[in-house]
Amino acid sequence: MGAALCLLSAACFGAMAVFGKLAYDAGVSPTALLLVRFGLAAVLLGLLLLTRPGLRRATLGGGRPATRRGRMVAVALGLGAVGYATQASLYFSALELMDASLLALILYTYPVMVTVAAVLLGRDRLSPRRGAALVAASGGTLLVLLGAGGAGFDPLGALLAFAAAVTYTVYILVSDTVVHRLAPVALSALVMTGAAGTLGGRALVTGGVDLSFGWRGWFWLAAIAVVSTVVAMLAFFAGLKRTGPSTAAILSTFEPVVTAALATLALGEALTPAQLAGGALVLASVAVLQLRAGGVRAPERAPGRPIRDTETATAAR
Repeated sequence: MGAALCLLSAACFGAMAVFGKLAYDAGVSPTALLLVRFGLAAVLLGLLLLTRPGLRRATLGGGRPATRRGRMVAVALGLGAVGYATQASLYFSALELMDASLLALILYTYPVMVTVAAVLLGRDRLSPRRGAALVAASGGTLLVLLGAGGAGFDPLGALLAFAAAVTYTVYILVSDTVVHRLAPVALSALVMTGAAGTLGGRALVTGGVDLSFGWRGWFWLAAIAVVSTVVAMLAFFAGLKRTGPSTAAILSTFEPVVTAALATLALGEALTPAQLAGGALVLASVAVLQLRAGGVRAPERAPGRPIRDTETATAAR
């Protein structure tokens, strides 16, 4: 059941880019998509926390000072208002310019970037296994880009996609300071609220958001908020509880595979053989980074060491 829940989560996240493309075709702008997605997800998660108080439990309670709790809440809101709002804006801007399947492959370089950053910051060691994974991921990324000869490739879109992956890497490293002090669903609700606040403020400054699109646009926005945000997160947390973080992270590499398959079926996109080979190398490197000698198990976490799997990342996709 745990593995099935993790795969369900990956499938829901993997469908987001395709839902976004279909929303664009229905007349939805990226600004409207982001505002409705985060606003609706924040409301749904808030209602869930109200009806299920147990989901608010976290290691932060139990006599911790109110100022400490307030600081953690402020950091979580800031992660959404600054980090995640920026990452999502870059992601959906790139989605306007390039194929969903290629975007998914480029974005999924972020686990490798997190590992590189952890080594450079002195929070982790570069073992031979990790070194081989990084070489494979770098070669795979080059194949993805060099093999992009179709009309779906756009240099600016690729740049925005890499910027989204870099921003997501920073987001993960920073969010490691609160992910173990706030309950996962509560953290997700706060991040969504922070992101919605930033996007709402930007809409007010720039003259508002056009929400006059038809029911098809609202349908795909609801799919993004409900299926690819709320359901995806809850399924991941439920699966994580049963499988452990390393197994959950490896199963999450199913996400870009789902994106590519759905983009082929629904949008008529196609990856070149070189891109497919490059994507396979990137995904394999992500899986290798989560494996330990003697099998897969939950990673031992030293003080100050960032989470390199999707436990932190999925706190707010």
